[in-house]
Amino acid sequence: MLLGAAAPPGEGRYVMGSASQWARETFGDKAGELVDVIPASLVRAHDRARNGHEGVHTQTLEAYGHGLYASQYEELAGGLASLGDPVRLQGRTIMIVRERVIYPFRYAKKDVPVTAARLRRATGFRADLIRRHGPEPMQQALDLGLEELEESEVHRDLELIPEDFRLVLVAYACSMEQGVMRVEWGSAELRREDRYLVWHYHEALPTGPR
Repeated sequence: MLLGAAAPPGEGRYVMGSASQWARETFGDKAGELVDVIPASLVRAHDRARNGHEGVHTQTLEAYGHGLYASQYEELAGGLASLGDPVRLQGRTIMIVRERVIYPFRYAKKDVPVTAARLRRATGFRADLIRRHGPEPMQQALDLGLEELEESEVHRDLELIPEDFRLVLVAYACSMEQGVMRVEWGSAELRREDRYLVWHYHEALPTGPR
C-alpha cells in the first residue's frame, strides 16, 4: 500500500508526522517514537546483514539471511530499550511495550502486500506465539483431522509472557539488493490450513526519510 493512499477497511495508513489512532490506542504516548524507531531499526539490521555478506564474499545469500534474522532482534532491542522491557525468547531479545509483544517477521524478499504473509510452518515457536497472543480467530478453524495441530501445550518460552499480553507483528519485505521495501504492523491470526496470516488490522510504517 502506498503511504498516504486511501485505506480499505481493516487497513490503516501512516500520516506523516503523527501516529495513527490505532497506534495511539495501543501504545499511548509512546506511539510516535515507535513509528520512527521500528522501521529505522530494521533498516540498520539490513545494513548490518548486507555488510556481513559483503565481508565473507559468498556466492549465496546465507550470510545475509542469517545476519538479518539475528540483527533484526538486536536492533529493535537497542532502539526500543528506553520504551519497553526485554524478554529472552529462543535466545533472542524481544521487546514488550505497554503489554504488547513486538515481534519482527520478514515475510517477503520483494515488495508484495503484507496480506501475502505466510509462515513456513504451522507449528513451532512463531506459530504458538501468534496463536496464544494474537487476536481471537474471526471464524472457527476447519476440521482437517490434523490432530498434531491441536496440542494443548505451547512452546515453553511463552510461559515467560503473561497470557493477557497481546502480540503486535512487525511484518516487513526486505532483500539484500533493494533493502527494506515495506514495513507494516498490526494484529493477525494464523490460519492453520494454509499458514497465511489473517490480518485483523495492519498499517504501513514509513521506510524513507522523514
